[in-house]
Amino acid sequence: MRAAVVTSFTEPLQIQDRPVPEPGPGQILVRIEASGLCHTDIHAAHGDWPVKPTPPFVPGHEGVGIVEAVGPGVTARAVGDRVALPWLGHACGHCDHCVEGWETLCEEQQNTGYSIDGGFAEYAVADATYAVAVPDEVLPIDAAPLTCAGVTTYKAVKVAHVKPSERVAIFGVGGLGHLAVQYARLVGGTVIAVDIEDEKLQMAQELGADHVVNAAKADPVEAIEALGGADVAIVLAVIPSVFEQAFASLRRGGRLVCVGLPPEAEGPMALPIFPTVLKGVSVIGSIVGTRQDLAEVFDLHARGRTRVISEHRKLDEVNEAIDDVLAGRTTARIVFEL
Repeated sequence: MRAAVVTSFTEPLQIQDRPVPEPGPGQILVRIEASGLCHTDIHAAHGDWPVKPTPPFVPGHEGVGIVEAVGPGVTARAVGDRVALPWLGHACGHCDHCVEGWETLCEEQQNTGYSIDGGFAEYAVADATYAVAVPDEVLPIDAAPLTCAGVTTYKAVKVAHVKPSERVAIFGVGGLGHLAVQYARLVGGTVIAVDIEDEKLQMAQELGADHVVNAAKADPVEAIEALGGADVAIVLAVIPSVFEQAFASLRRGGRLVCVGLPPEAEGPMALPIFPTVLKGVSVIGSIVGTRQDLAEVFDLHARGRTRVISEHRKLDEVNEAIDDVLAGRTTARIVFEL
């Protein structure tokens, strides 16, 4: 099979021919139809984070495809099923986090495209328990971005407990942000989209954003304060200064939801103590979502409640696609068709 492989954190990915893997006990073999490119895949390929994957490995945690074989003991999935292979590739299932429905906090988790070979390949092996069924009404090319960009922003809106008519500022409109705009609207939020690209802000307006702010042309804190301040600020960018702007844009009782993960070298976010205490601000970390969250994301899309904006590429173009994402030349999600 053909796969895009990280062989070094300082070299481009290599397109290699590899043997088709065989599913072991509890595993399934999936023929990948589509796989989205997430910024996390780029961080993985560059070794940007404190806990680094071990080369050689295959990135990709938005893989969607058809089950072609099942290993011993698999009953939850069958040959012919269409499934998604999300970031949470495996969890222990018995720690307090797993038992309480927060499997994404499991300390024994394995992550697709990071510690487990992922979807940038024609085939992938996955834990059958953590592969999520994709409804027939959801196209693979849409299901791929929903598998991470969708469930991540859906969860961020969920943990923010957005109330109808609250102002929700989305910092960073792109592969994740264009979906965050839609989920915030679905729960009744008044959406303020913040970015530095007019093209992305226009997309946000087309998807229902009530206000847009070009942070390259105006101070986003002043612009949001002029609207009354944000009740919720969801940060999808990966620059610490943007987190600080989002915090400063909050009104009293506001909630800052941190989602984007900068490279380790970018440094920490400065959090001022007095405004945090005196304004009663909550700071919330939100990481992806559970299998149930992803099932809900697919259900919403199947019922026509969301749109996925994506650009389609071939796997051979993986390095050019990474360059385009880093240079900001993509409006929304890049999806590899296999």
